[in-house]
Amino acid sequence: MLVDCRVNGRFCAQCCYGTEMVLTLEDIERITAAGYRLEEFAEYRDGFVRLRNVDGHCVFLDPATGRCRIYPVRPLGCRLYPLVYDPVRDEVLVDDLCPRADEVRRAVGDPNRYRYVMRRLLRSALRTAQVYGEALRNTYPSPKE
Repeated sequence: MLVDCRVNGRFCAQCCYGTEMVLTLEDIERITAAGYRLEEFAEYRDGFVRLRNVDGHCVFLDPATGRCRIYPVRPLGCRLYPLVYDPVRDEVLVDDLCPRADEVRRAVGDPNRYRYVMRRLLRSALRTAQVYGEALRNTYPSPKE
């Protein structure tokens, strides 16, 4: 599924503000292979390794253009968005915050057909927290701690 993220000719980037995006080991491998250090883009928060926010948006967002600086190697969760997983209900939803939500619903049909992928993403994110969580917590403590 490919979503055209442009709204009125400009990249929307709404999903990049206040991001809660979890990272997998594979995400970290791709991003570090592109030349970034883990401490530059990741933080341990709420039990997961997540993309850092800088000035209220994803560290990789260019706010002037609305484009992702690492688009070819962006995290799996970013690739799947606006599909989001609710683990409590074990349900895949289309995020209504996305301006293209209705278009995605029409294209995808039943988003729960992506449930297996989303469950794997969650399991992988939990493993990533086990591997990198302590190091990141010690490097950049969460403001809540």
